[in-house]
Amino acid sequence: MAYQRAPTVVGVPNFNAVEDAAALRAAMKGFGTDEQAIIDILTTRSNMQRQAISQAFTREYGRDLIEDLKSELGGHFEDVIVALMTPPEEYLCQELHRCMEGMGTDEDTLVEILCTRTKPEIAAIVDTYERLYDRPLAEHMCSETSGDFRRLLTLIVVGARADEAPADPERARELAQELYDAGEAKWGTDEEVFNRILAHESFAQLRQIFEEYKNIAGRTVEQAIKAEIDGELKDALSAIVECVEDAAGWFARRLRRAVQGAGTDDRALVRILATRAEVDLDNVKLEYEKLFDKTLQSDISGETSGDYKRALVALIGPA
Repeated sequence: MAYQRAPTVVGVPNFNAVEDAAALRAAMKGFGTDEQAIIDILTTRSNMQRQAISQAFTREYGRDLIEDLKSELGGHFEDVIVALMTPPEEYLCQELHRCMEGMGTDEDTLVEILCTRTKPEIAAIVDTYERLYDRPLAEHMCSETSGDFRRLLTLIVVGARADEAPADPERARELAQELYDAGEAKWGTDEEVFNRILAHESFAQLRQIFEEYKNIAGRTVEQAIKAEIDGELKDALSAIVECVEDAAGWFARRLRRAVQGAGTDDRALVRILATRAEVDLDNVKLEYEKLFDKTLQSDISGETSGDYKRALVALIGPA
């Protein structure tokens, strides 16, 4: 990613898992639940710290913390808390599995999870998926998708992308020319060339390719993709391009879609805020305000309520 990633959640200094476990036990014991105490603890601890709390909770009380939280909480508030308590790769695998199970496939979620992550992040997801479901992610995905979209996602999942290294300007010029020749320079588009280059090249190399493309074509590769390609493949390729250049902007726009229009896409809200809080959520919220002239906090506060709202706003941090 080109920018310096800035998280909103970094964990707490002088962390004490046993004390936190005791505070959570007290918040759930007896009559009524102290939801604010749960929010205050779990939205400020890192995922590693939350895993330590979970282990301490089992050790001290012989109970499963996630199961106790589920029995005390409900609705979207429960979804946020369970997302925070789950190791990030496991949570993303659960979301991938859910979006491919049952009737129809949720392509937006496939794109959001698979087209926006770096090679090491994808490798961790692939390993975890097979461990959790005893089935390779690539195999499950191939059975639920088709055409060039399937081919692109398969290249990403099998780890075709090159490792990060300094960009090679000469090679970038050659590949930018290949993209131009496969799209704007001809009648019809050769999607296979777009797939190959966008799934194989490292993010640093892609950044250089996109710069060279502007020099050759006089417009951005993203504009070319939107003009030349349609459907899920367009969304997937656009996500790669945008995340190579500005991942915070891509996630800001995805969050905007989740809160706009009829009904709120709560699943996307929870997933993005829970998984980006320790990565780059501070960048995302700054980009959101720049793009939409409104704070992320105010838009989310307007679309959610109660403990659910308080948990999400706590993850976003002060405006």
